Amino acid sequence: MAESSGKPSVLFVCVHNAGRSQMAAAWLTHLAGDRVEVRSAGSNPGETVNPAAVEAMAEVGIDISAETPKILTIDAVRESDVCITMGCGDACPVFPGKRYLDWKLDDPAGQGVEAVRPIRNEIKTLVEGLIAEIAPQATA
Repeated sequence: MAESSGKPSVLFVCVHNAGRSQMAAAWLTHLAGDRVEVRSAGSNPGETVNPAAVEAMAEVGIDISAETPKILTIDAVRESDVCITMGCGDACPVFPGKRYLDWKLDDPAGQGVEAVRPIRNEIKTLVEGLIAEIAPQATA
């Protein structure tokens, strides 16, 4: 974990950084607020975020329409406590002391919003579990 003064940081990685990793980053930001630093990236970023992912997130009140796919950098991995790949076979550079998780998720690329909704919901459940582990709410 990051030092007590710092926040835990999470990096979500999928090949195009256009669907799963964008939805995961948006959920984590939405649900954890400023308790967690959130990044997302891809090894071969797409040109735009998947419109079905944008629509699926808009249905739950989260706007990711302004996001843009970003290239995965070594620095992004180095600066993150937890690196999560999205079942896409993407490899993160491995650094000691980091946690690496792989969430097996269907690829929403080329799918309509009906197919993306269950992926969105599955990501929310996974993100909620992650928050409980790395950034639980302080109890009074």
